[in-house]
Amino acid sequence: MIHLTRLNNHPLAVNSDLIKWVEQAPDTVITLISGEKIVVRESTSEVLERVVAFRRSVLKGMIPAWDHSAVASQLARADRKETPDAAGE
Repeated sequence: MIHLTRLNNHPLAVNSDLIKWVEQAPDTVITLISGEKIVVRESTSEVLERVVAFRRSVLKGMIPAWDHSAVASQLARADRKETPDAAGE
């Protein structure tokens, strides 16, 4: 979700996956895939920057499927957490 501002200064959170396009005419109009239109105070470039920043934050925690060493190290850490150590028994 990205945080934006309606023309009446009320805050709004928009699911960026539902944005079909963003246009400047002269206000910024966001068209959702449902056809609904939302007019916001932010410029088109600000909206796009927020979408990119949100998607980066989501992808930041993901491990690429081709990075087997990262997957193996995460599994090893998870195993250590689940296995009680000798001192704690």
